[in-house]
This record gives sequence, structure tokens and C-alpha cells, in this order.
Amino acid sequence: MSHTSPPGPRTPPRLLVSDHVAGRVSLLDLPDGTERAELDHRHLSEHAGFLALPDGLVACVDERAGELLVLDPYGPGAGRPLVRRRIPVAVPAEHLAADPDGRRLAVTTGLGRNEEAWTGLMTAVDLDAPDGAVAVRVRGRTGEPGVTVLGGASPLVVVRHREPGELLVHRHRRLMRSAPSCPPAVPVRRIALPDDDGHGDAHDPLTGRLFAAAGSGVHRVRQEGDELTPEAPLPWSADGRSGGRGYYLRLDPVRRMLWSCVRGGHGDPGQWPDWSNDAWWHHLDTGETGRLGLGPGLVFRLAVTARHIAFTRVHPDGDELILLTAPPAAGSRPEVGARLPLPTMSGAPRRGGTPWDGVQRRAVAASPGGGLIAVSRGGHGEVHVFDADKAALISTLTVPTPLDDGGHLALVAPGDGAHADPVGR
Repeated sequence: MSHTSPPGPRTPPRLLVSDHVAGRVSLLDLPDGTERAELDHRHLSEHAGFLALPDGLVACVDERAGELLVLDPYGPGAGRPLVRRRIPVAVPAEHLAADPDGRRLAVTTGLGRNEEAWTGLMTAVDLDAPDGAVAVRVRGRTGEPGVTVLGGASPLVVVRHREPGELLVHRHRRLMRSAPSCPPAVPVRRIALPDDDGHGDAHDPLTGRLFAAAGSGVHRVRQEGDELTPEAPLPWSADGRSGGRGYYLRLDPVRRMLWSCVRGGHGDPGQWPDWSNDAWWHHLDTGETGRLGLGPGLVFRLAVTARHIAFTRVHPDGDELILLTAPPAAGSRPEVGARLPLPTMSGAPRRGGTPWDGVQRRAVAASPGGGLIAVSRGGHGEVHVFDADKAALISTLTVPTPLDDGGHLALVAPGDGAHADPVGR
């Protein structure tokens, strides 16, 4: 993959705002919201999300066009286009991941707007093949699989499946040599998982471990050369708090931690205002694990800043941005540093209805190299920008589309090291 000089240290952070319903992507300077570029007729996969790559690049999938887009957020203004590359991939995209070098990628497919799984296609991509970027499609199991791409002398694509739960291990090099016409991909190894409800994946390039969230805990597998060795799972219970499970898993490269939100309560979606939510964390190097209460309602995705972890909590009594202070020193424990109110959404979830079907949502984004946090206001075409270090709202940005379903956000800063988390978010 060709390289470009990184932007200077005084270059402001930038925000990618995707309205996947309206089909528009905006590139904004922060915190003032100056628009640097726009992409029309681009319906990005909200589920696969944005994937940070080395050299300040960002990857995502255009669901309607069936293309992997490699974006250069600091290209506009420096004589380069926002879209660096376009590579055909199978859709609907479920998950997106890269190896630690950012050269080899994998995209799995899910349900999309269908009632049940109908395609098991997976796309393997080599961004730096001798003749330019190359993509190969193969067929696997249908479902909603997660994926991680491990590095090393022979990079591995590890696909996490449900029902039955298992990890399917493929050699990226072998996938790239597959024949045309979407042949079946035969894994080089299968690792059984005890749960059929896996949801959430993370990969730590420094230790070669991959993590899969499921009902019974966070399952771990360690890479040693070409071998993958299962390890004891991490329990969701900690600090005297038990019950529930996490549906999202994220690597925090600043503090070398794993984060999730453990949801508890009745499984009926209509009772979502009464769901409990705990921030769950695990120090990758010390092994310490803990939980911290966030409050009732809907909490899902989170964002990593230089000195905080950000969660949004949706509740009929009022939404809020929750900032956890997470000092990098070993042995330190996260604490709730601030709770900042968020303006209501006119189409917000209501009591008795589901919190995700036909209602507005919020997206949250931050950079591990800075202190800004962006939170969308679904249906209103607004993005609120907060300074986490000051625990204050500093600007409200507007975009020309409503951001129905909350849209999706990626906040980038020069040299922030975000690619140390090689799974799409």
C-alpha cells in the first residue's frame, strides 16, 4: 500500500459522519465543523463500522455498491482525494478487520435487510499485492460471523460463528489463492466454543490474543507462530457484580485494556428502560478485571479517548454521555468522571417498544490520541462535540441529512495510533 507523509501535529482532528440511510459521508474539521469533503450516494455499513489503518487511513464498506473504501481523511486540503481506493467486496457487510500491518483485510457477510441468513460469502483483501489491491470471495457458513485477522509470518483469518459456536481458522495466503466463482473455504483448523450466542470480537496484536464475547464470558485464544491455543475465558462477573453479558468488545490501546458493557435484566426488548448496564474492563497485562455501574436503559458501543472511555446511555428519563476516567498506571481502577446530559431525540425509543427497531439512536466516536468526543443525535442531523478533559460541550455541528438511525462516526487525529485496534468499530 502506498504511503503518504502524515499531517503535522497542529493539524486539527477530523470527523467522518456517515448517514447510511440517506447515503452521504461528510468530512468535518473539529471542533468548528468546517466541511472538507463529502461523498454522495455512499451507504456505509453501520454494523461493520469504520476500521483505522496505518498512515492515518480509514476503511469502511459501501453496502449498496459492494465496495471496500479506503479513505484518506487528511487528503482533502493536501491535494489528495478522500477516497484512496475502491475494492469490490461481498455484502451485506457484517464485520471488517485487518492484520496489524493494515495490509490484509477480511469482510464477512450477515443478514442485511433480510429475516434470515442467506449468504456465507467472505472477502479476503490484499491492499499491497504486486499488481495492486486484490480481493477474493469465498463461501463459508451463513450467519452473522465476527472476524479478526492475525499477523505473523503466515497471517490468519479467524471467523467466529454462532449456532454452533466455533472459530474457523483460515490462512489469508490460501484464501487469496482461491479459484473464481466463490468456492467453499475449508478452514485449516476449527476451535469449538461452548456458547451459541457469540457477539463481539477483539484482537490484541502485541500478545497475539483474540477475544470473543459470549454469554458465559470472554473466550480467549493465543497465537504462537502458526498455532492457536485456547485459554481460560474471562468471566463477566467482577467486583461483586454478577449476571448479564456483554454484546460489544473493544480494545483500548492507550491503557492496554478490554472494554465492554454488561447488560442485565429481562430479555423482553420492551423492558429495555429497566435493563442494567455495567462497564466491564480487563487489564491485558495485569489480568485485573472489574465492573462499574452506568445506570439503566440502553448502553451499547463505546469510544476511547486519550484519558477517558465514553459511553452513551439512552433512557426515557433523559440521555447522557458518561465519561470514565481510566488512568494508564497499572493497578488503577476506572471511575465515573462525569455524566453530561444529551438533547432528547424526537424519535427516541419509548417504554414498551424495542430500543432498536424504527427508532432513533446515537453514535459515539473519539480518538485515542485526543480528548474530543462526538455524539450524534439521530433524526436531527446534529453531532455534539465534547471536550472530555473539561467535561463540557464545545460545539454542535449540523449536516444536511437527518442521520436517521444515528448514523455512524469516526474521529481521527494525526498519529493517534488508532490502528492498534485492528477491528472495525
